[in-house]
Amino acid sequence: MATGKGAALGRRTRTLEAEAEAEAEAEAESEAGAGTVLMAAVGMSALLLLAIVILFAQASVAASRAATAADLSALAAADTARGLRSGVPCEVAAEVAGRHGARLTACVLQGEAEHIVEVATAVESAPILPSAEGRARAGPPPEPTSR
Repeated sequence: MATGKGAALGRRTRTLEAEAEAEAEAEAESEAGAGTVLMAAVGMSALLLLAIVILFAQASVAASRAATAADLSALAAADTARGLRSGVPCEVAAEVAGRHGARLTACVLQGEAEHIVEVATAVESAPILPSAEGRARAGPPPEPTSR
């Protein structure tokens, strides 16, 4: 059996080693569940990104629908203004816009004979997004120029 300084140093070394092991175990226990929290945060971030992508897609579809409704409404109103179909141009534009899921927000007849029609439409999209707007202008083809 060792006595004196050597024995005290040996006991002290064993005590320090035991303390280091206890600290390592405590540190490992304090980090328990950190991976779960990290994966939950990554999952929530992925869901948030997916929701943003879906909202942008809905906004894009609504904008396309509004533009299409405006184009078709303007063409129908211009045909009506030129006498190619019966009715009142702006009423026809509103009817065509309604058939395409839009509402007519403006209709203006322009030009000398009022054969040029400018319309604006709006399409509702997701509840948190503003309505998408479309504008179009239609009229008779331009007169040929002589050379």
